[in-house]
Amino acid sequence: MLFTEGELRAKVQFRETVTAKKADQILTESRDLTSSNFDVFLSHSILDKELIAGAKLALEERGLSVYVDWITDPQLDRTRVSTGTASHLRRRMRQCQMLVYVHSENAAVSKWCPWELGYFDGMRRGNVFIMPVASNIKYGFEGQEYLGLYPYLVRTSDRANVLVMEANVPAFIEQAKSAILTRK
Repeated sequence: MLFTEGELRAKVQFRETVTAKKADQILTESRDLTSSNFDVFLSHSILDKELIAGAKLALEERGLSVYVDWITDPQLDRTRVSTGTASHLRRRMRQCQMLVYVHSENAAVSKWCPWELGYFDGMRRGNVFIMPVASNIKYGFEGQEYLGLYPYLVRTSDRANVLVMEANVPAFIEQAKSAILTRK
């Protein structure tokens, strides 16, 4: 089943309840300023902050380190496309093993998301995954045509695991990470 907006928001709300901290505070505290390498570059629309907080938590629960630009590098100006920001994002993408493109209505109209996806695919072919986020429970995914070129992430029905779906063949995200690291 696809990740849902409600599920990702609930993940953040649960963490807020347990820690008595708001999403921005949780994410700021989770910022890893010492790390220069990450498992995942999370490509997304800045308009989906709460969903991205939940997606980051879901991937971290699977043991993956996750780069989110506005968390690790809050000084970046994502409102304008500039050579400085592009250069910085290229450097960060080189520090990541895989890219997870969080597909939402906002990502579909983002200026940065398609660029990040294309750049990363050219740099590390086979290490790009789509994380479709649905407004309600769905089992299949159809996005913009070019997104169909990549495997996508789903949840098991018990929500305990993240699977990579490629040509309708599931594999655990941990296996994908292991395969990527073996190819290095």
